[in-house]
Amino acid sequence: MPSPRTRRPRPGSPGRVLAWLPDGRPADVYSAPCPSRAALDRIADKWTALIMGALGTGTMRYAELRQTVEGISEKMLTQTLRALERDGLVARTVYPTVPPKVEYRLTDLGRTLETPLAAVRDWAERYINDVNDARVRYDAEHPPTA
Repeated sequence: MPSPRTRRPRPGSPGRVLAWLPDGRPADVYSAPCPSRAALDRIADKWTALIMGALGTGTMRYAELRQTVEGISEKMLTQTLRALERDGLVARTVYPTVPPKVEYRLTDLGRTLETPLAAVRDWAERYINDVNDARVRYDAEHPPTA
């Protein structure tokens, strides 16, 4: 049986270990207990992709983000910003004014996600007609059952 250090390649993997966890195991999003799965959950979230894209243009205040990311509730914006800050992807700066001024910006780590998330957003816009056509075909071939 292969050791954990040689358990590659996994589907979609580059065939080599990209990072080692502190306990000596390789980071592996296909492994349920691997903490990299939580990072994948964070960056695969639609609100994360949109907020990170908005912050890619520069520092923004909460109200600017809410205006830019149409359809996001205050609750989801707050939750997502807190999670992104906790994960080290977004920095929150509070200025001691009345009322307090709060700004958000991407960290250096957050900037490493700009290109991959932009590619996903671009794909969604580029191929939406193909996706919609596929849905129509699927729904025609698989009518709902009562």
